[in-house]
Amino acid sequence: MWSSVISFIPSFSVFFQALMLLLIPQLFFTVAKFYRKRVNKGENKNQHQSNENNSNDNQDELKIAGHLGDDLELLKEKVGHNSDVHFRDFHIKMLNRKATLIFVEGMQQSDFINKHILNPLMIEGSSHYIPSQVNIATYVKEHLLPVIHVNEMESVQNLSQMILFGYTVLLIEGMNTALMVGIPDAPSRSVAEPVSDALIRGPRIGFTEVLSENTALLRRHGLNDNLVINADYVGSKSQKTMVIAYMKDIANDELVNEVKERIAKLDYDYFAESGYLEQLLEDNIFSPFQQFQNTERPDKVIAALLEGRVAILLDGTPFALIAPASFMMLFQSPEDYYQRWISGSFTRILRIGVAFLSLFAPALYISFISFNPGLIPTQLAMSIIESRQGVPFSSILEVLILEISIEILRESGIRLPKPIGPAMGIVGGLVVGEAAVRAGLVTPFLVIVVALTAISSFTIPEYSLGISIRLLRFVAMFFAAVLGLYGTIIFFLLLSTHMIHLRSFGLPYLSPISPLQAADNKDVFLRSPFTFMRDRPKSLKTKNKKRI
Repeated sequence: MWSSVISFIPSFSVFFQALMLLLIPQLFFTVAKFYRKRVNKGENKNQHQSNENNSNDNQDELKIAGHLGDDLELLKEKVGHNSDVHFRDFHIKMLNRKATLIFVEGMQQSDFINKHILNPLMIEGSSHYIPSQVNIATYVKEHLLPVIHVNEMESVQNLSQMILFGYTVLLIEGMNTALMVGIPDAPSRSVAEPVSDALIRGPRIGFTEVLSENTALLRRHGLNDNLVINADYVGSKSQKTMVIAYMKDIANDELVNEVKERIAKLDYDYFAESGYLEQLLEDNIFSPFQQFQNTERPDKVIAALLEGRVAILLDGTPFALIAPASFMMLFQSPEDYYQRWISGSFTRILRIGVAFLSLFAPALYISFISFNPGLIPTQLAMSIIESRQGVPFSSILEVLILEISIEILRESGIRLPKPIGPAMGIVGGLVVGEAAVRAGLVTPFLVIVVALTAISSFTIPEYSLGISIRLLRFVAMFFAAVLGLYGTIIFFLLLSTHMIHLRSFGLPYLSPISPLQAADNKDVFLRSPFTFMRDRPKSLKTKNKKRI
């Protein structure tokens, strides 16, 4: 009897696998928590040092004195060493005063400077009568400069920054403020169709690198006086203009304030692209998943704002950031809403399914071939075993050879010139796959698996999510190579646990699946008809709950 009981007791390897199933997630989150504390401690220390430096700088701040020679000397010390900064001296006859115009070559149109600044002051202004005891700066702004944007500034430090930003600055003898005239007008590309968010049906228009044009595109999508656009500067060494956009009658005030507070705490020297903001503002820097959605499409941003989200736009990049982001919204495409709900739902389910396939297909291949061949249908197993005769590598090395080859071809196709890039990727994939099979390095069945995996990753609308899935695919493969199907399950549980704990500005990353919001599931796996989607997402806690 005892022998019968003992025969049902699992072997030591099963107990070991079960123990690893319990300990590995705990170890993973302990290490992540430790590193997060270290990073937060470093950020607080840097912020404290930055505040001290800023306070010291403010104490030594220089101002325009009204003596043209001295003021020019200060500005030339700040920006005069730049060969593209020009100082144009001239005389204002009606004021009988010397003046200097300071501008950066290429950042302002010469016709604008000649017609709207120099001509009114040097020629047309000579016929004006100036009352006594008049404020010179006010008079010049109100009577002599036919320009919309004219602002006064006193700080030499801020003035030098504005000059390098592209503003035209006017200094007049005896005037203790400088005038910033106009706005930067650097050369830019025309509005065109987005490259990263291409659609069959939808608006053929995307953001550009000019922030003012991007905000205008948002305004152009509909007359709505509740659309708020707040501008600010980011960057401690080289500043750029950044915009926060939201609907004041829809967005939750706590969310808007949280976004503004995080931006106010930023302490970095230069923001070349919105990806800098994305990485510095996200909740968990160690997560492989993006916690913002980035897009080139104005219609996508407007749709997110109407849901109660917040958009961040940075000058110099066509990519806007949308927060908070959830995992499921990264599978949504604007085209889902531009066609009937049946076809939109089908394509969305297809994207989610092939994303799962792209992540786990190589790991499942390794698990079945190396550890659990009994789970494969007999005829298919015999065919795979027969094709593996003569292959000198284990299944993990076999998969790595093809996967790394595909990644190399994919990267080279991106970096090559556009006329030959796609052709290189297709021809290279065919040649490498065929040569690897003929050389006996891999099996034909694996070529099918890897090819299907690579093609599946292209169906994901969010390019950044596709990169994350490609990276996680290698992690899943190593788990499968060590523990087989148990390892694949452990990886899935680790990934699910991490995503459940992940937040994007307080929003659960798997919302509305976990925690479950039944009312919000009308636009997750399926795109319900518009008549059914009358409410905005409850998880965003918007002010205005109803769409219709």
